[in-house]
Amino acid sequence: LGHPPNTIDKILLPLPDDFHHHFRDDPILTSVVASHASRRFGRCLAMPNLVPPVTTAAMALAYRDRIRASMPRDGDSMDLIMTLYLTDATSVDDIAACCPDGVSVAAGPIRAAKLYPAGATTNSSHGVSDVRSLYPVFRAMEAAGMVLCIHSEVPDADVDIFDREAAFIDRIMVPLVAEF
Repeated sequence: LGHPPNTIDKILLPLPDDFHHHFRDDPILTSVVASHASRRFGRCLAMPNLVPPVTTAAMALAYRDRIRASMPRDGDSMDLIMTLYLTDATSVDDIAACCPDGVSVAAGPIRAAKLYPAGATTNSSHGVSDVRSLYPVFRAMEAAGMVLCIHSEVPDADVDIFDREAAFIDRIMVPLVAEF
């Protein structure tokens, strides 16, 4: 029977990207990277909500080195995109430290920052309590081409757990989008 002429009997797909990967840290890091991520993804955006959180460029680079050290040889081509954890204390200088050329994050390994509302999710106790106070940081990120990743949920006990994302959109996201 065989295949009709000019048909494709095999499709080769590139490795997919994972833009929300929790590598964690030792001792879990080695098993996650060795058995999963490095063999299944071409690029991974590393989530920064460790204990302690990854809040500076130096911490992000050290975390990248730990991830790379745990990669098996056949998985060492995975592109790691590092992410800063935003806090109320994050500064414009923290963003500038992620720009290898002093202007843009495009050529460097730290290309994103993650906004966790304080108390909203796992390891978010150091997160942001007042998003508007970080508007100067967001402007610096915008100028540097840095991606803003957002855990969009309000941690308010007075908001039903099923309504916390909608409340975040109304209270935080709408004004944020209007400003930027």
